[in-house]
Amino acid sequence: MKKMLLPLLLLLLGIGGGVGAGLFLKPEPEPEIVAEDLVDGNPCGETATDTHDDADHAPAIDLGEEREYAKLNNQFVVPVVEDGLVSALVVMAISLEVTPDSSTGVLASEPKLRDAFLQVMFNHANIGGFSGNFTTGTNMRALRTELLRNAQRISGSNVTDVLITDIVRQDSS
Repeated sequence: MKKMLLPLLLLLLGIGGGVGAGLFLKPEPEPEIVAEDLVDGNPCGETATDTHDDADHAPAIDLGEEREYAKLNNQFVVPVVEDGLVSALVVMAISLEVTPDSSTGVLASEPKLRDAFLQVMFNHANIGGFSGNFTTGTNMRALRTELLRNAQRISGSNVTDVLITDIVRQDSS
């Protein structure tokens, strides 16, 4: 019986310590903003002319009107060719930000969009866009800009942005 007392005591101390640490380290809940707390539509009584020098407060992005998102059904697979051989595959998933009530029309032109997007991605791969550190801001911005230009060429101004939701590079071994 005495042999079981020490492990049982240590188990209880471990569980108690874990619960205590969990309660102590639990993050505080986000305060709820009640309509009475809003002044001019801003929380905490901030007015539109208030400025903050804190880096913690990022300015809100106004999208203007509402947007919808049209997810293209299948992922894009792009080979990265070096010295005449496929050295890697890049797999991407793309969604399009579209104006309200236009996602059905945009998705109706998906085969043409996929063709144009694949050509852009092949060109990007051929100039080395998927080599090395391919997720740098400059590389991704150039790719998104060219994808958006082609999407707007095909679907008009209904497409307002191109979102790369997943991107993976698998190197050949």
